[in-house]
Amino acid sequence: MTSSPSTGPDHQAKRPLSGQDIRTLVLSALGGALEFYDFIIFVYFVVVLGKLFFPPEMPQWLVQLQAFGIFAAGYLARPLGGIVMAHFGDKAGRKRMFTLSIFLMALSTLGISFLPSYQVIGYAAPILLLSMRVLQGAAIGGEVPGAWVFVSEHVPGRHVGLACGILTCGLTSGILLGSLVATAINTIFTPADILSYAWRIPFLLGGVFGFASVYLRRWLQETPVFKEMKARKELAAELPLKVVLHRHTPAVIISMLVTWFLTAAIVVVILMTPTLLQKPPYGISAPLALEANVAATFFLSIGCVLSGALSDRLGGGRVLAVGSVLLGIATYALYTLVPARPDLVVPLYAAAGFTVGVIGAVPFIMVRAFPPAVAFTGVSFSYNVAYAIFGGLTPLFISLAMQLDPLAHAHYLLLIAALGVVVGLMVRPPRHAAAKTERVGARA
Repeated sequence: MTSSPSTGPDHQAKRPLSGQDIRTLVLSALGGALEFYDFIIFVYFVVVLGKLFFPPEMPQWLVQLQAFGIFAAGYLARPLGGIVMAHFGDKAGRKRMFTLSIFLMALSTLGISFLPSYQVIGYAAPILLLSMRVLQGAAIGGEVPGAWVFVSEHVPGRHVGLACGILTCGLTSGILLGSLVATAINTIFTPADILSYAWRIPFLLGGVFGFASVYLRRWLQETPVFKEMKARKELAAELPLKVVLHRHTPAVIISMLVTWFLTAAIVVVILMTPTLLQKPPYGISAPLALEANVAATFFLSIGCVLSGALSDRLGGGRVLAVGSVLLGIATYALYTLVPARPDLVVPLYAAAGFTVGVIGAVPFIMVRAFPPAVAFTGVSFSYNVAYAIFGGLTPLFISLAMQLDPLAHAHYLLLIAALGVVVGLMVRPPRHAAAKTERVGARA
């Protein structure tokens, strides 16, 4: 694997974080949190959307299937949006695509809040909803890898892990924000009010938050790495994706594997577990399961920052390997102890969420895997393709496997933990820094 553009000569790598660095991190993390909120809020109201955007005479199971299908379309659209935005990010600049992604997300989320229902415009309603969801997916496909590359090229080399951890903390905070807003809506309004008009509020808020983030990102500067590459005419002469696939296949494979790890941890532990806890053999009440999920997501965010900071000191591979062992232990304890000790569900879930925070090491590994000229494309292609595959298949696989093995979710996470250990041991710190990278780092 090649070195990060942020790992230039010693005087650059060892400088402390500047005020400009901190402002870039804060604005990037805030925008990432709000954009991820926009993407995830859909799932909290998917049942309501199913009732509003499909024919009332349609069987309920088919309504829910199609509603979740529209939700999944956002994941399927991620690779296309990510690859297109990454191409122009490597050619025209990181900042432009970084701003475009949040603009598209704000536009599509606000659009959902104003969509007429099936009762008003018939079959055009689900088509428009699908269109907005696809646009959301394209936007998030450019946002996440773009944000990781953007912050990693702004900060000194010894703080790349911390920067990626803070950014990932921002993204996971968007999940927490979505959960809190959904809880508030369901507490303040009656089911009839939600079905009538209140379902629009979280999407309206998301659109407003998104456009506020677009404005705030005006104050961000293009990365020093990209400006130096452009000045020296060192941008990729060929199609960036072609360069990535032909010359950096090992980096793509490693990046896809760590994305699989990230996807499994988030989807199973954070997104699926609240529902699983309400079913046998757990029997946890919905309010308590959601309370435990909020605790888990909060500690997940803390874990992301910690694992990112440790990656700077110990290396991303070591952090991933050790964290994977802890993830396997904590999640297995959660799923096996709660049936007998339901009173421990909150602390056990919080501990499991904290260990999921090892995903803060994942972007550190990926941004250091590709040279600066194709970093955006390399990270975006690997992350979005792997996320589309595993993000879409994991819930289906777990649901089917649980028919044969009631602890399939726990055993799957043990498998993922083993994968994390193996990949962590495979990852090695970059052994060289190309001359052009050192020049970039010196002037950053």
